[in-house]
Amino acid sequence: MKKYAIFNVQGGIGKHIAAIAVAKCIKNNYPDRELIVVCAWPSPFINLDFVDRVYKEGMTPYFYQDYVSGKDSLLFKHEPYFTTDHIHGNKSLIENWCELYGLGYNGEKPEIVFNLREKQLANKLWNSDKPIMVMQTSGGPYEQGGAYAYKWTRDMPIQTMNAIVEEFNKTYNIFQVTRVGAPVGQGVVDVSSPHSVMELATLLLRSERRIFIDSMMQHAAAALDLPSTVAWIGTNPKVFGYDIHDNIVANQIEGFKLPDSYLFEYSFDGITHECPYKDESEIFNVDTIISSIKQQGI
Repeated sequence: MKKYAIFNVQGGIGKHIAAIAVAKCIKNNYPDRELIVVCAWPSPFINLDFVDRVYKEGMTPYFYQDYVSGKDSLLFKHEPYFTTDHIHGNKSLIENWCELYGLGYNGEKPEIVFNLREKQLANKLWNSDKPIMVMQTSGGPYEQGGAYAYKWTRDMPIQTMNAIVEEFNKTYNIFQVTRVGAPVGQGVVDVSSPHSVMELATLLLRSERRIFIDSMMQHAAAALDLPSTVAWIGTNPKVFGYDIHDNIVANQIEGFKLPDSYLFEYSFDGITHECPYKDESEIFNVDTIISSIKQQGI
């Protein structure tokens, strides 16, 4: 009888890329089981040799009969965001996730594998007459525009974004990955129109320099072994980050009141009254970020 390990992943694209490391850990701990992944964003799992089947959540015909009923199957579905170690920021998301499942964690990292056609398309999708610099300045599922298009907890401050663009746009074509409606720098290539996860990831293959917030692209760069600069505001690089990157943490404001906070310091939504800063210049030292970008590859 076949044996199965069923791994269910929920959440955003960045979390799914981190989950690739967890999938690898499951397979390393249960090498005799076929690994079945059910998730919201299947494409990063499809080309992985250690994943046997991938299903998009909600599109699982006959799944119960094929993998559950009367079958030797293990289910890995628990949510790592609501564990003690995650809330206190004691461990990385990946390590905590693996330990939540009782797995022996051996430093597994995410990886992204492209097929031939995906690599060929990268040269056509991301055509450039200058070296490419990739920056992601906003992310997440939020679709509010206008005055609410900027989410202070994760998005790059507009002054910081403009200073980076001004510093590098003469030498590089800057491809800026953003949410639709989010602020973009002058003269950049705006990558806010819909692209698949794998198409966006191929942009990194063409890049010489990279600056990100905590969102999909910093996870993808780590999965591709591409050292990058990552700017952190309301999230923790110890939990969501990677040692391969230069992780620059925003200046912290002491003694700020958080009347609505429950298990986490700030809401990912960037709630207006939670913002502890009085001016954008308080958030980052822009010169530190620019210096970090220039040091990539040295």
